[in-house]
Amino acid sequence: MKRIASLVALIVFAVALAGGPAVAAPGGFSGKVAETMDAGSYTYVLVDTGTNKLWAAATQFPVKKGDVVAVPDAMLMKDFHSKSLNRDFPVIYFASSITVNGAKPGAAKLPPGHPATGESAGGGLPAGHPATAGKTLPPPMDFTGIKPARDGKTVAEIHASSAKLGGKSVKFRGKVVKYNADILGKNWLHIQDGTGKAGSNDLLVTTTGKAKPGDTVLIEGKVALNKDFGSGYKYAVLVEDAKVSVE
Repeated sequence: MKRIASLVALIVFAVALAGGPAVAAPGGFSGKVAETMDAGSYTYVLVDTGTNKLWAAATQFPVKKGDVVAVPDAMLMKDFHSKSLNRDFPVIYFASSITVNGAKPGAAKLPPGHPATGESAGGGLPAGHPATAGKTLPPPMDFTGIKPARDGKTVAEIHASSAKLGGKSVKFRGKVVKYNADILGKNWLHIQDGTGKAGSNDLLVTTTGKAKPGDTVLIEGKVALNKDFGSGYKYAVLVEDAKVSVE
């Protein structure tokens, strides 16, 4: 029953974000790439399975028409609109990784400024983040001079007080260490301010606002707890529907 309740919650949340129904995919599929394109931080592939053609997407990875790909269990989105492509997909599968010609998942190329798994500009990434094998780390970011927001909190303080802050609005200042555009209808930013340790030094922010890695930003949004977006993307703490001001 708990599993069914979790699935229902995920469906409702995905509908709220993307404006269309979402269901968990019953299993993976594979086939030849009939069409592909990159947009934002994602690669889209039209997979010819031999019986039908299905769209799938994952964090950017090298692929070309004719390659054989395998899409693992993924989130199925219906009536999904991609802002970066200005295109509607009646059905599309979002996966944490897609295997190309038998290569190991996780060897995919990531967007500029994306920290490597287990290592980031200021520390670790949330559990369940796709692997980035062989990725060279960018130079460490300098968080010197970042002052806490007036009447706000630090990243570490939000993590430490998350149980009390759930559902409440917070304000904090930090630097964008990772930016992924147009995922489930929102832009996803990882923010750090130099406080905390691995596991408590990074906050995911969802927003319609824009920024780029290295920007210092002021964030105002509502704290959400224990969000599971499927495909391994689980976050104990994040800030949703935030207002982002680049300073």
